[in-house]
Amino acid sequence: MTTVIIDYGSGNLRSAAKAFERAAREHGGGDIAVTADPDAVRAAERIVLPGVGAFADCRAGLMALGGMWAALEEAVITRGRPFLGICVGMQLMATRGLEHGTHDGFGWIPGDVVALTPAPGRPVPHMGWNELTLRTPVHPVLAGVETGAHAYFVHSYVFRAADPADVLAESDYGGPVAAVIGRDNLVGTQFHPEKSQETGLRFIANFLSWTP
Repeated sequence: MTTVIIDYGSGNLRSAAKAFERAAREHGGGDIAVTADPDAVRAAERIVLPGVGAFADCRAGLMALGGMWAALEEAVITRGRPFLGICVGMQLMATRGLEHGTHDGFGWIPGDVVALTPAPGRPVPHMGWNELTLRTPVHPVLAGVETGAHAYFVHSYVFRAADPADVLAESDYGGPVAAVIGRDNLVGTQFHPEKSQETGLRFIANFLSWTP
């Protein structure tokens, strides 16, 4: 089994790769590859899309890789391969991103990515450790992760899902923040699992063994 982490010039690829390699080694998750090759994405068993920066820049970087969007849509939507979006990689699954204008997302999970507007006194970006509150029933990618577990966030925009059922876990930052979203073969984390220590490794190991 091969999990690919897409390299499109965005995201903390070294940290992500090391975390996925560790989870795969300790929990039997197969091979991990970082790639910008559409054919490797098309052939992969599981796909991870990291993302750091502005929504439009990340989308443009992905689309600039010749054949990548077609390969990604074929693997994830047509073939139903498990997909994980991290941070902006999660946000790109939305219908629209409203950061510095209005930009089309993938449209895989209906919703908008909007500016974080916490209660007064809470700085933006939301940066650092925060608790997770899991929705019930608990999704398989969150098995073994308890409500109250901490994860590491760095973001100024949030995913507002059109269907509340697509929000699998939240955090509180002067108001609810979608921490994990998902439907069908798609999941995404607003937090960085590669920086979230045991919580993150547990989540990654679950993703590597998840069969939607």
